[in-house]
Amino acid sequence: MSLTDSRLTRTSAATGPDALTQVTATAVTSARRDRALVRGVVWWAGVWRAWRAALAAAAAWSARTVRPAGVLVALAATVGLAVGVVFGWVEWMVAGSASLLLLAASVPFLFGARSYDVELSLAHERVVAGDGVTGEIVVRNHGRRIALPGRIDLPVGRGLVEFGVPLLRPAHTVAQPLVIPALARGVVAVGPATTVRSDPIGLLRREHAFADVHQVYVHPRTTVLPSTSAGMIRDLEGSPTRRLVDSDMSFHAIREYTAGDSRRQIHWKSTAKTGRLMVRQYEESRRSRMAVVLAVAEAEYSDADEFELAVSCAASLGLRAVRDARDVAIVTGSEIPRVVRGRLRAITNLPSGSPRPMLDAFSGVDRLENTMPVAEVCRLTAESGDRLSIAFLVVGSRVPLTRLRQAALTFAVDTTVVAVICDEHAHPRMQTLAGLTVLTVGTIDDLSGLLVRGATG
Repeated sequence: MSLTDSRLTRTSAATGPDALTQVTATAVTSARRDRALVRGVVWWAGVWRAWRAALAAAAAWSARTVRPAGVLVALAATVGLAVGVVFGWVEWMVAGSASLLLLAASVPFLFGARSYDVELSLAHERVVAGDGVTGEIVVRNHGRRIALPGRIDLPVGRGLVEFGVPLLRPAHTVAQPLVIPALARGVVAVGPATTVRSDPIGLLRREHAFADVHQVYVHPRTTVLPSTSAGMIRDLEGSPTRRLVDSDMSFHAIREYTAGDSRRQIHWKSTAKTGRLMVRQYEESRRSRMAVVLAVAEAEYSDADEFELAVSCAASLGLRAVRDARDVAIVTGSEIPRVVRGRLRAITNLPSGSPRPMLDAFSGVDRLENTMPVAEVCRLTAESGDRLSIAFLVVGSRVPLTRLRQAALTFAVDTTVVAVICDEHAHPRMQTLAGLTVLTVGTIDDLSGLLVRGATG
């Protein structure tokens, strides 16, 4: 047999039915191995994710539960037992065993953190700055076992009020009065109440917070302003202006007829006397609209007390206008991001429909570092489209008179502009500049007298 015949025979044998069966078996075996490998990888990935989640949960639980003293005791137990076992030092083993015993004895004190029902009630949720708040906190054991003594922490703004809870039998309650001292102006969050379980040594601590949170609106201090001087414009049905129109309620004069005048305004008696057509002329009367612009830029006030005085003055003016049923707009500057400062202008309009929403809004007003100066706020207020009868500018002592005059020029010519400068170190006085009345107040009570003097002057 030649070499060529031998090769052909081997080739024919490799392509027969037996060869096809062998290839198929090899492919099936390879596929099974691949599926087993994939299942193994998926299983190990699931185990790794579960292990990582368990470690994260254990770390979070330890961070919430183990206090710094507990960390030291756990470290002492670990090091003491390890060193004692390795080197055979009995003292280290005793120290480690004692530390481990302390940790084990602290665990039972953590039980029962969720066995309480806590109800918080406040007598008032709206108070004036400087007044306190009273209320009551009721704790009930809703479990089937006796609840060990514990503590309840109640956040009040940035402070914290603590209550001790005695031993409570099942379904028993205990009520304790809540007294919150004098509060500063702002919106103060009271709650959520948090039950605290801790061992006597302070190694471990467990907390459970409830969802009940009360918002206490601390309104600014205000003074009573006479209604006749609230806007320094005393009108009932409408206040006449310097603008002359052809038809209104306030009669001004009689002039000669010009093309385009309405024939209904012809005054026939004067026409008969003069022999020429004469028409009536009126002063435009409109309901007085008032604006209160409060400067909130931090650089325009010397300290926080001066800003509180300004907020009280603005709130007093707005409150008097609302009670007199006047149309009033209360405007402050808005927070402007530093990256767009100088390219973005924005103002904030506080609610002025009724006293309560307005005072609630004043509770949340604060000084801003990145905002427009008062002159730009006045410009946007004047450009809002509402024709104003009078505008009050409430500013701090760091705003010079030149800037106030610039702010006054942004309003229309027939708008009376009154600037209220709040300076606790100044005597109350009133001065009149070109188109601007400046009132300087040292206390909130000075505002009423100065407005009366301006209204009667």
